[in-house]
Amino acid sequence: MINFACKKFNLDDIIKCGLGLTKKEFEIFKYFLANSKTEHTTIGMIKKLNLGLTTIQKAVKKLFGQEVIIRHQKNLQNGGYIFTYECNSKMQIRKKIKQIIQSWSTKVENKIDRWRG
Repeated sequence: MINFACKKFNLDDIIKCGLGLTKKEFEIFKYFLANSKTEHTTIGMIKKLNLGLTTIQKAVKKLFGQEVIIRHQKNLQNGGYIFTYECNSKMQIRKKIKQIIQSWSTKVENKIDRWRG
């Protein structure tokens, strides 16, 4: 837990808030972390997480946009392709979250500096 004056935050809350994730998106993020050595498809994740395709697709899109997961295109023998996803390195995820926190901190400091009372 991290204590900030009047409120305590646990690390999961900081990560979830920093990346702007919903509860389900964070659940999918944790799944990627726990299975970081494996490539995943959205269809495969439906079975493993017992979630709907739309929920998984939206979460994957957001996590990919946040650079938390990496996408690979796999060409199929008979034409077409599928995307597979894997977790980005924890080092890269830490770096991303730290950048978000530093940006937030700078904004807060600037607000305090401009505070007139």
